[in-house]
Amino acid sequence: MLSRMGACVLFALVVVISIFGVSAGNVFHLHRAFPMSHRVELEQLQAQDTVRHHQFLGGVVNLSVAFPKHIHSLIGVYLTKVKIGSPPREFYVLIDTGSEVFWVSCSSCNVCPRFTGLGTPISLYDYDNSSTAGLLPCSDRRCKHCSDDSNQCEYNIPYTGGAETTGYFVSDEFSFDMIPVHSQVAHGSSTPIIFGCATTVSGLLARTEVSLNGVLGLSQGPLSVISQLSSRGITPSVFSHCLKGDGNGGGILVLGEILEPSIVYTPLVPKKSYYAINLESIAVNGQILPIDPATFRTSDERATFVDTGTTLAFFVEEAYEPLVHAITSASNFVSLIISGELQCYLTYTSLGKSFPSVTLNFAAGASMTLKPQDYLLYSGSHVGAAMWCLGFKKAHGASRGFTMLGDLVLRDKILVYDLARQQLGWANYNCASPVNFSTAFHPTHQSGSSGSSGDTLIKLLKTGIVLLLMHLFNLYM
Repeated sequence: MLSRMGACVLFALVVVISIFGVSAGNVFHLHRAFPMSHRVELEQLQAQDTVRHHQFLGGVVNLSVAFPKHIHSLIGVYLTKVKIGSPPREFYVLIDTGSEVFWVSCSSCNVCPRFTGLGTPISLYDYDNSSTAGLLPCSDRRCKHCSDDSNQCEYNIPYTGGAETTGYFVSDEFSFDMIPVHSQVAHGSSTPIIFGCATTVSGLLARTEVSLNGVLGLSQGPLSVISQLSSRGITPSVFSHCLKGDGNGGGILVLGEILEPSIVYTPLVPKKSYYAINLESIAVNGQILPIDPATFRTSDERATFVDTGTTLAFFVEEAYEPLVHAITSASNFVSLIISGELQCYLTYTSLGKSFPSVTLNFAAGASMTLKPQDYLLYSGSHVGAAMWCLGFKKAHGASRGFTMLGDLVLRDKILVYDLARQQLGWANYNCASPVNFSTAFHPTHQSGSSGSSGDTLIKLLKTGIVLLLMHLFNLYM
């Protein structure tokens, strides 16, 4: 039998768990396609990102990741496992905040890859062998293209180099084994979701070494996973991720709001399918750079996007030139090497001693401070010194007016995409650590601060529980 102290402490711990959802199986676990030990070819990363931006900003609907020729360009790809169908089958899919459609390869696909170099199995969705499968009718308002022959709602997603995937939309059970236990759907149950059943995969997507099993679209479009689930009241209209940057990568994806006191929020630009925010200024080592504020002012030709399908970070020319100059001027114990569009440095001491911090200041007083490892990529050694190359690139072509923040600067941070309150939040975090989260449906939130009144209540509850434990400890000592 428990002592009074033990019983009280156990009760307090149960309160913590029930409030903050600390339990097994409450997140989607992520892993990176390739560890950071793989050699990074910056030209390939830049080529991948540039083509993606051209399509992303050129009005291509349902865009997903664009692949160049070489496998190393997938260094920033984060995958997670989902289950669909009855009986459920597992699929490893790429998480992508810059695309809408959730799709997987179908068993009826004759040209879909059966193997991949990403280190994960390829599964084929079998419509005929799922007892809960159904077709999205052409009469559905979300159906944009309908086959006259089969009366199926079809989709087509173009990629770079002539690659594409085509298929039709299916409705089937989406399993919630990994969904937070406090969601409206019980742990271990499922709910119908609409997704693409790929019947053709061509071009670079068909190459075995870079082939994908599918893509989990997380944009604000009506067919994205988060939009479908939240519109039916199954999950709140918010999701979060924490991309682990070191070692073999990894991290977590939560369909809910990760709670962390240091999270700051900035408003999302309204009426955008993707995640655009208002960048206002940039500082290097705390010094605001002399950049005209109009450089970042959001319009049809200018915006700042957060996109997990982009690997590097791209800045408009008016911001890029002074930013790079300030970083180089503030660096110590380094030798600058410029080769084409690459700006690299030979370093003779630690990154923290060699390079300055960079702070991106957004609307509502929300700032994102980047340490050197958040904007530099290791590129081997040269004459006994480590060589680090700048992961900041100049936006050009179709994207010359747009700033894009990709995986490089999003790693090792909690990112909260709050669609309901139209805000984006972030905080530095060790993504190998547990997280506290909420799946509550909150209507309002104050941007620019580290928490709303609801968050304040949570903090007070945390503090109260800690004080209770301290009191009990002192009482029974």
